[in-house]
Amino acid sequence: QVQLVESGGGLVQAGGSLRLSCAASGRTFSWTHIGWFRQAPAKEREFVALISGGGGSTDYADSVKGRFAISRDNAKKTVYLQMNSLKPEDTAVYYCTGTEYWTSIYQASLYKYWGQGTQVTVSS
Repeated sequence: QVQLVESGGGLVQAGGSLRLSCAASGRTFSWTHIGWFRQAPAKEREFVALISGGGGSTDYADSVKGRFAISRDNAKKTVYLQMNSLKPEDTAVYYCTGTEYWTSIYQASLYKYWGQGTQVTVSS
């Protein structure tokens, strides 16, 4: 089992940066692929980024490529999402999530572990 707690959300102007953190507990953290989804009001939850358990593989949604970077520190059991050049359309609740399988990674329903979410608001 893995428990996930997000932090680092907030209000930022367009063009600014934020770094989200996802602190995990559980013995299997280093074997678990950890990612981020986001959900804006009246929209479906969408994939943002994913990093493999060992940190060697990553994947990003096209909408955030070149602006967001995911990383992890297994010693600290923490995953980070560095968000740069933020746009108003990045406004959403961001959820940290985990899966043991690197398959169908864009489908939220296939992820086993979820945090409670952190709000990111980008003003224009």
